[in-house]
Amino acid sequence: MASALASKAALGDRMSALFRLSCSSLRYLSTSPNPAVAPELKKPNLKKKKKKNLFEVVQFLPNWGIGYQLAKTHWTDVSYQITKINLYKSGTHGKAWGIAHRDGNPIAEAPKKISGVNKRCWRYIPNSHKAEECTPKHEVQSA
Repeated sequence: MASALASKAALGDRMSALFRLSCSSLRYLSTSPNPAVAPELKKPNLKKKKKKNLFEVVQFLPNWGIGYQLAKTHWTDVSYQITKINLYKSGTHGKAWGIAHRDGNPIAEAPKKISGVNKRCWRYIPNSHKAEECTPKHEVQSA
């Protein structure tokens, strides 16, 4: 009877060893890599930079950007010089008017309402300062 129990225990040990071996081989052959083994496959979690609407761009400019030039990111050689801004209560939405410029020259003399001011695609054009700041003022002295 003791020998029968010993043989059953030995058989159970062999079966558990075989089961462990088969499980480890299945784990080795699986398609998903272990994160500790393959860290180079992991992509860094980069946040996409959120684009700004016209009011979020001009809020940091002096006098809410009146006199400064802004353009949409996908426009080439076209911009608006802001002349008037009407903000809603939120401060991030509203209406704006300006003079359209192409290649740095005004297209029309009169300002017109700018379309798409609440869309998130606006940028500030840093090389075009306010018109008053660029031109030096000369005082004329009368004799």
